[in-house]
Amino acid sequence: MGKRVITIGREFGSGGRTIGRQVAKELGIEFYDKDIIRNVVKETGFTQKYVEQYGEYAPSADQFAYSFVGLDDRTSPIMLLWEAEQKVIRQFAEEKSCVIVGSAADYILRDRDDCLRVFLYADEETKEKRIAELYGAISLKEKNRVHDMDVRRGLNYKYFTGQEWGKAQNYDLALNRGTLGIDRCVELIVEAAK
Repeated sequence: MGKRVITIGREFGSGGRTIGRQVAKELGIEFYDKDIIRNVVKETGFTQKYVEQYGEYAPSADQFAYSFVGLDDRTSPIMLLWEAEQKVIRQFAEEKSCVIVGSAADYILRDRDDCLRVFLYADEETKEKRIAELYGAISLKEKNRVHDMDVRRGLNYKYFTGQEWGKAQNYDLALNRGTLGIDRCVELIVEAAK
């Protein structure tokens, strides 16, 4: 395998977790998603809820979500969380060939030549349909929540990395899951990793 680590950034509802799990299975390698949260909880002592809430999402969808959190303050809880996430993701990448979903892993591992950085996106209808399949029918409030989650992911990513989340130039492969479907996305990622 040419790329021993595959990172998958994804829009909410694009099927990133499912695709990542299938890619890992096809390649016979480890799959990490919720494991990041568990290991960050062990590393920091923060609650699982705190890590889930602030590990990948900005505190709000407002562009000023991080206005009062300084990157210079290495002792703030949010900075301790970011440092722990980086440590955990680097450890996973060092230990074994793997697929890592979310948590800005593409940025954290950006200097690795053996890393394939993937971003998955889809149109709103595809994402809403996927979410309805997994969680049941969605209301207008939940549709707004889907959009809100992507905005918060983007703000979080920009705050910690200085880059635009989902911008094709930040990835090796950007795939439209809406037009390609899950199986074809899996095939393309596996092919690109070889």
